[in-house]
Amino acid sequence: MLDFAIFAITFLLALVGAVLYLYPVTANGNLPDIVNSGSLHEFLVNLHERYGPVVSFWFGSRLVVSLGTVDVLKQHINPNKTLDPFETMLKSLLRYQSGGGSASENHMRKKLYENGVTNSLQSNFALLLKLSEELLDKWLSYPEHQHVPLSQHMLGFAMKSVTQMVMGSTFEDDQEVIRFQKNHGTVWSEIGKGYLDGSLDKSTTRKKQYEDALMQLESILKKIIKERKGRNFGQHIFVDSLVQGNLNDEQIIEDSMIFSLAGCIITAKLCTWAICFLTTCEEVQKKLYEEINQVLGNGPVTPEKIEQLRPLSFMPLVWYFRILMFGHHHTNLIQIGLMMN
Repeated sequence: MLDFAIFAITFLLALVGAVLYLYPVTANGNLPDIVNSGSLHEFLVNLHERYGPVVSFWFGSRLVVSLGTVDVLKQHINPNKTLDPFETMLKSLLRYQSGGGSASENHMRKKLYENGVTNSLQSNFALLLKLSEELLDKWLSYPEHQHVPLSQHMLGFAMKSVTQMVMGSTFEDDQEVIRFQKNHGTVWSEIGKGYLDGSLDKSTTRKKQYEDALMQLESILKKIIKERKGRNFGQHIFVDSLVQGNLNDEQIIEDSMIFSLAGCIITAKLCTWAICFLTTCEEVQKKLYEEINQVLGNGPVTPEKIEQLRPLSFMPLVWYFRILMFGHHHTNLIQIGLMMN
């Protein structure tokens, strides 16, 4: 009888422990811990240092598993088994619908996004060259030892390029870009902090500024979508692919918003990191310079020649998978390392 009582108490304690582990203590989950760490990146770095390459945490009421090594990541790169693409987390923060279609529908949408990005890059390659040359001329005009505000310049470059590739010629006007950047900054800062620490809902002024900025961004998108429907333009933009993909207006607006918001930040951060890396690694800088001379020579820069640059060929793939894996979740039981999720 005593043995059974000990077993029953042990089982009960184990059950309580499992419940406490599997369910968040509060509706916010680990969001306060993320805020206290300073960023999601720092939070994950600390988490992996303490618990190893496979960890889990609660992003609000959503259980998220983080994979901290390339080997573990390689085991789970299978787009056919994933349901929600990259926009899941951002859509939840924007309080958009996060999809929820069948696996085949989500797979088709992912292919639509991939083709949309590829087509808009090819159609706007001359634009990217023009903006790059303008920025280069600006840097060359500086005295040799003048400080270059790299992050600021890269964000400006990203804003000009991404807005035109996603939403078209409306953003050839610098005033439109400045207006977009202001609204983008308001929305992005609140996504990064206001929702995570709950301070947005506590401040009427900040919440109104956020909602006004989001409404202005959505209003621009609605206008552009209406203009592009049923018409042919010489410049193919990302919105065109969504319009032609039999998505409803709500899906087009949400997806365009996600790509505009995240695309600007990801492009700016990646360009900043790449330039900082090159300035601090002379050996890589030299190898890249030699290969550029070998592949491009004195001829014009073309998409076909860019693809021949071996040092750069793997970068889009690496970043694509990092972004792809960040926003996916599984609804079926899968084993990751020694964890079952």
